[in-house]
Amino acid sequence: MSNTSNDPIGDMLTRIRNALMARKRTVEIPFSRIKEEIARILYEEGYIDGFSVGDETPFRWIHVSLKYHGSRRERRPVITAIQRISKPGRRVYRKRGELPIVLSGTGIAIVTTPRGVMTAQKARTEGVGGEVLCYVW
Repeated sequence: MSNTSNDPIGDMLTRIRNALMARKRTVEIPFSRIKEEIARILYEEGYIDGFSVGDETPFRWIHVSLKYHGSRRERRPVITAIQRISKPGRRVYRKRGELPIVLSGTGIAIVTTPRGVMTAQKARTEGVGGEVLCYVW
């Protein structure tokens, strides 16, 4: 199963979105370091239950455990929406003072900066700007 996507991050977000709609417990995503960092942020912010990187050959995969709340019948995903912002055809960069606040702070924006991938809130405190990858709420 090969991935020939022009937008691998968009592909990752779509896989997560589709798995949540299908009420899956886990989803597999082709490995890249930036996708691993996005998964780490989603885990640290409490949007997913966990993730692991498999060492299967010939392709490595990121196994993401999705998070739901509520009892079995009324189970709802913790991630309400996940939206790609900067795309290959239209990159979106923001200075530290212009970094977005998602839904008055209830959501997060994931940003790639010269100091690595982090939330917009952390980038603001570190005083760096960067490319806005996606919003999650």
